[in-house]
Amino acid sequence: MRSKLRPVAAILVSALFAVPLYYVLVNVFKPGDQIARTPASVPLPPTPANIHAVLTRPDGLFWVSLANSVLVTLLSIIVLTVLSAMLGHYLARSAKRWTKVLALILLAGLMIPPQVILIPVTEVLRLTGLMATIQGLVLFNVGYYVPFGVFVFTGFIRGVPVELEEAALLDGASRTQVFWRIVFPLLRPATASVLIFLGVWIWNDFIDPLIILGPSQGTTVTTGIYRSIGQYQADLGSVFALMFLATLPVLIFYLALQKQFVKGLTGGATKG
Repeated sequence: MRSKLRPVAAILVSALFAVPLYYVLVNVFKPGDQIARTPASVPLPPTPANIHAVLTRPDGLFWVSLANSVLVTLLSIIVLTVLSAMLGHYLARSAKRWTKVLALILLAGLMIPPQVILIPVTEVLRLTGLMATIQGLVLFNVGYYVPFGVFVFTGFIRGVPVELEEAALLDGASRTQVFWRIVFPLLRPATASVLIFLGVWIWNDFIDPLIILGPSQGTTVTTGIYRSIGQYQADLGSVFALMFLATLPVLIFYLALQKQFVKGLTGGATKG
């Protein structure tokens, strides 16, 4: 009986998650007035007018937002990956007592919502002249998400035999060479997991770019969608087209790393 209920439950849950996706897809290819009247209907005939209107906006809102999101996400995940891998390696291999304290501090960082520390962070960024800049937003992302990356890498590095590193050290390699040439290539599944998780979180982030970049100092794809909605009226066709186009880069990114991502999840599961 239980085995028969599982497929039904899986289909119901999948259908629940598919409803927002269905609404976006059908309304991207529909005129604005038709979206308001029949939001759930299938577009007949489908039209690319909404996508064309977004791509050719005079203010270039989509292209500016896309460039900012790509820049912020790429810089953040590259710095996060390098920093997290090196710190995770140190924590996994060090037996010093204070490293346990550092691990507890990082664990505490995972439990604090970003909105709680956002106001103090903006004060620090303002004092250092980084408020309303891409660098300030990247710095905030690195500081906030590094605990997650460190714990992912630490778990995987503990599964890498330490004898490999000892053998390389005996052969004359430095510790830096051991890490980058021996350890880091073995961490591809963990790296893919960190890149995908953090990349998607940073790409979809709305509150932090809105506050740190400010309303007039540049937009990301999420704040760009927000800006496209006026106070008294909204072009629903453009809003759905922006949502559709904003999803494509991160979807392609996920599909490109999907194989390594699944390995990372299953590897972490078997390690407990």
